[in-house]
Amino acid sequence: MPTTVSRRWVLHLDLDAFFASAEQLTRPTLRGRPVLVGGLGARGVVAGASYEARVYGARSAMPMSRARRLVGAGAVVLPPRGVLYRELSTAVFDTLRSRIPILETLSLDEAFAEPVDLVGATADEVELYCVELRGHVRAMTGLVASIGAGSGKQIAKIGSGLAKPDGLLVVRPDEERALLQGLPVRKLWGIGPVAEDRLRRLGIETIGDFAALQVGEAASILGATVGPGLHRLANGVDDRPVAERAEAKQVSAETTYATDIVTMPGLRRAVAASALAAHTRLRKDGRAARTVVLKLRRADMSVLTRSSTLPYATEDLQVLTSAAQRLALDPMEVGPIRLVGVGLAGLSAIAQDTLFPELECAPGDSPEDEESDDAGAVSGRPESERWHPGMDVFHPEYGHGWVQGAGHRVVTIRFETRSTGPGPARTLDEADPGLVAADPLASLN
Repeated sequence: MPTTVSRRWVLHLDLDAFFASAEQLTRPTLRGRPVLVGGLGARGVVAGASYEARVYGARSAMPMSRARRLVGAGAVVLPPRGVLYRELSTAVFDTLRSRIPILETLSLDEAFAEPVDLVGATADEVELYCVELRGHVRAMTGLVASIGAGSGKQIAKIGSGLAKPDGLLVVRPDEERALLQGLPVRKLWGIGPVAEDRLRRLGIETIGDFAALQVGEAASILGATVGPGLHRLANGVDDRPVAERAEAKQVSAETTYATDIVTMPGLRRAVAASALAAHTRLRKDGRAARTVVLKLRRADMSVLTRSSTLPYATEDLQVLTSAAQRLALDPMEVGPIRLVGVGLAGLSAIAQDTLFPELECAPGDSPEDEESDDAGAVSGRPESERWHPGMDVFHPEYGHGWVQGAGHRVVTIRFETRSTGPGPARTLDEADPGLVAADPLASLN
């Protein structure tokens, strides 16, 4: 008989394309269109991509210039509105906590839960529960969440990934091993690109291949601490509890290189790669960092650590990367480098000069303000650059809207909010006295 009852059921809820979905929710004209959220400059990075954009190959952490080329002329590119995403994230988790008191939040858009209502439940009962939960989140917030359910965190997280977009996957206890065995080894929680490459060189391509190893073999390949734990997960043994998450004091990323780094250009590339990986984790954590830590392990296994503290907390990739680069030591002087890591500490919910400027700036401010010598109205920009695409605005006659384009002394605005449906676009004189910068949260009305 199929085993459908589990002593515990863990759920992993993940909001679909969260940043882009938040934009489509509050700017109805964008629904169904390929939306890219992220940095707009030459070195901008994609923070979020709608599923309509992902069809073309665009994805998070990709250079914005490449994503725009992939999507083409139909791409809608917007700067992030961090204050909006935080508000919606809080609304989602408050909605969940009204039914499930304990949540383990992983980022602004995902969390684990282990509802006491599901202890000893059947797979069918879990599916009904999750259908109702997804419907409740959508009704209360307007956002779509995918859910995976299984006997532990690993299988639940894999399930939500397979359920996307807008889906639900309940993995029965007797199906878990078979599901795990056929997946690429990279799907195993804790396997990064370096570990994946090491395993592939040994002919270990799937989670099933890794699970078939002896525990000692796993330890020799991935280390005595990490190897056995991952081996247990690969074999479907996952008894880690779901608990409220204490805020991390630091996020970091490091890579051990198969060939020692012996030149400064090579080290700079490695530092940039680790900074990008750490920044990705920082962005998902929803905070900003003030201290940058560079870790270098030399070929003789000795470790060099240097740090730098910025005058403000930031989540700007270029600022953080530049700080890490300034800490680099020439391998010609200190010796060959085998490991490079970048840590981001001094974490804070308050970010200045950030990738998400709205977390700190007054409505209408821009991340360039602190370095700008211009004394333009509202934003610190020259008057000719007062309005910029993606900016929230208000007009006493037309209501709340957002800037679609500006130039030649006119500004085109789409007047709409979450509740209005697609709104009209109007072109106004950029000096219209009634037009003012607005709070992004007003788009939720």
